[in-house]
Amino acid sequence: MSSDNPSALSATIIDAIRSVVGDSPMPVQLHEPTFRGKEWDYVKDCLDSTFVSSVGAYVDRFETMLAAATGAGFAIAAANGTSALQVALMLAGVEAGSEVLMPALTFVGTANAVSHANAIPHFVDSEMTSLGVDAHKLAYYLERIAERRDGGLFNKTTGRRIAALLPVHIFGLPYDIDALRTLADQYGIAVVEDIAEALGSTYRGRGIAAESRFGAISFNGNKIITTGGGGAILTNDPEIARRAKKLTTTAKLPHPWAFEHDEVAFNLRLPNLNAALGCAQLEQLDGFLSAKRRIAASYKEAFARIAEVEFIDEPAYGRSNFWLNGVLLDKPDMALRNRVIEATHAAKLMTRPIWTLMHRLPMYDACPRDNLDVAIAIEARVISLPSSSHLADWQ
Repeated sequence: MSSDNPSALSATIIDAIRSVVGDSPMPVQLHEPTFRGKEWDYVKDCLDSTFVSSVGAYVDRFETMLAAATGAGFAIAAANGTSALQVALMLAGVEAGSEVLMPALTFVGTANAVSHANAIPHFVDSEMTSLGVDAHKLAYYLERIAERRDGGLFNKTTGRRIAALLPVHIFGLPYDIDALRTLADQYGIAVVEDIAEALGSTYRGRGIAAESRFGAISFNGNKIITTGGGGAILTNDPEIARRAKKLTTTAKLPHPWAFEHDEVAFNLRLPNLNAALGCAQLEQLDGFLSAKRRIAASYKEAFARIAEVEFIDEPAYGRSNFWLNGVLLDKPDMALRNRVIEATHAAKLMTRPIWTLMHRLPMYDACPRDNLDVAIAIEARVISLPSSSHLADWQ
């Protein structure tokens, strides 16, 4: 069989997916939440207490559980992942008019968070091992375009300060954290980590946020666990945690009844009602991760027999949560990728492409960027596969 025969390849890929999802009811969605724990009990308890908004015991409990699950010292729950990332960027010193180095290969929320902080996304390339930012290519790029001045690192072309590096754990695959932090330290810029998809992933045996100073995570309905919406700021610095809590709760000063505020801030606290759902979900995290690994192992075996595609496996230095499983076509071919996805949808298997690269979007097409050859190739090769944890039940 050859990738020159799209129909034959599509049929083979459909057979491989069906061998993994088994007798799961059709259509098989890309990723659905699973509610089998105490979700109903905790949400009802929250309703009975009447504390359904930003004050309540479940918010504090959720933050404690989340910190333990990620290895972070502190977790500050927020309304959604994009807002959490925006606040993390601000805490890292990203100011209006500054630039943030980030991958073109990511979900739009990453770039939007930079824009919400009134900064400018500066797109850099990815590498094939983790689909994350390529530390070696970025090092060469910074040698050419960056210079140190009073006040920090600056882009020689635009004259703007480069304030931070914003790498992303794509599909839950851990990128080479140490390499990127070393490079950022060399140039004196902050690292703000987009951990939206990586709950439960580890890096060199450590929790994914075990050494993070600035990070953000998401609990949208399609993530490993969900709070309905929701997100959180992750840090290991107690002062940053204190500032994050203040900035996300309208900068209200502690007082039994008075409404005193001492700076412009946000109303971004995760509601107690959502946190109740999240606590029940976090209690099941180990089971979700175990199911994810079984699904990934089945996909890896199924696609090992197809020469035209390659299963996207975890890097040797880390352990993925396998939030989304995916395969790579043997060569970049957007038309073939789309033909395969159309065929799987016709078979009621809801595969997806990876996101449209950020520099292709109209609001970001004028942003500064490095050569993006690898990201462009990845975009034309990736097909994301149904990955809901409950699919393990049907194997």
